[in-house]
Amino acid sequence: MRQRLEDVTEFWRFLVQRFFADRATQSAAALTYTTLFAVVPMMTVTFAMLSAIPAFQDMGEEIQSFIFRNFVPSSGATVQEYLREFTVQARKLTWIGVVLLAVTAFMMLVTIEKAFNTIWRVRQPRRGVSSFLLYWAILSLGPLLLGAGFAISTYVTSLSLLSGPDALIGAKTLLGFAPLLSSVAAFTLIYATVPNARVPLRNALLGGLFTAVLFEVAKALFGLFVSLFPGYQLIYGAFATVPLFLLWIYVSWLIVLFGAELVCNLSSSRHWRRRALPRLLVLLGILRVFHERQLQGVPVRHADVQREGWLLPEDEWEEVIDFLEREHLVCRVSGGSGWVLSRDLEHYTLHQLLNRSPWPLPRPGQLPDKLADEVWYPGLRRALELLNEEQAALFGGSLAQWLRGSD
Repeated sequence: MRQRLEDVTEFWRFLVQRFFADRATQSAAALTYTTLFAVVPMMTVTFAMLSAIPAFQDMGEEIQSFIFRNFVPSSGATVQEYLREFTVQARKLTWIGVVLLAVTAFMMLVTIEKAFNTIWRVRQPRRGVSSFLLYWAILSLGPLLLGAGFAISTYVTSLSLLSGPDALIGAKTLLGFAPLLSSVAAFTLIYATVPNARVPLRNALLGGLFTAVLFEVAKALFGLFVSLFPGYQLIYGAFATVPLFLLWIYVSWLIVLFGAELVCNLSSSRHWRRRALPRLLVLLGILRVFHERQLQGVPVRHADVQREGWLLPEDEWEEVIDFLEREHLVCRVSGGSGWVLSRDLEHYTLHQLLNRSPWPLPRPGQLPDKLADEVWYPGLRRALELLNEEQAALFGGSLAQWLRGSD
């Protein structure tokens, strides 16, 4: 239990460190700025898509009220009135204005995808038709799915078994969790579809649940802050709602991006300690897998390396492969189903690899005993120990002696 508790603590510490290393706070600020300009276009597109179907004519206003009532603190009520007025005015725009609004909404989706790709270490974002189709599906099918889901939930809640005098015991309590379930579904869909990477549905669901719960807690704390510290009204007066709303958007994006970090690293949560190994040792372990599978005449995939004990997350696997490809040591097989060695390692020395590697040599204290089963490890460990002794002998003089030029 103690070891497990230490592992969990270290994992969450690692998660926080990676959250700041990925500049998530700056990404949240950029997304807040983009959201400020894109919220009206997104609402306009939503209303336009819902109004195209007669059954969903009045769903837009109900969905908007539901979102602001359940997902935005009470300070957003005034903002909701402003946004409703802006949306009504936006419906009177010409086709050119509508196109500009659609472009603004697209830019928001592009910014969100860039932030997620940074977290997932994606080097090749979606391009061309695939990117356009994804954004178009979100802007067109998203409102329709919202309308259909809202219509079904409205019908279900109107049943006498749930809301009538003969309602089942606990039915109203269950309905009270509808906003939380909606949040879980929305965040799960975002985490599963937005990154240009393969995201396990289980991880997306766990991340969606965590983010939804954290979102509810943050909403309660934010509402408490607004009620207990009204000094902002003395400073901003009638304008106080706007900075509060912007602050809430920023907090919301911080929560969403932290949930994305969790989803990204859940697949490696059991193996994150392996990631603490010096990258050069990981590189040699991967090359050993390549060399053995070359003798068997089969390509190497990420799953093959994991089965050999090198439990790398996909982003680190891509980083190592990029280096090996730049050095013309590996190449992708035709069809893109794996990688093979493209150079005879009998004519490539370890010295060449060390000189070209972007990762530093590990120090003797960084050499773990758990790699003793690797055939190359004992020799490398002894060589690094000898190198460290030689360096200590060559550079053992005091700094003052070196600066005086003494032998």
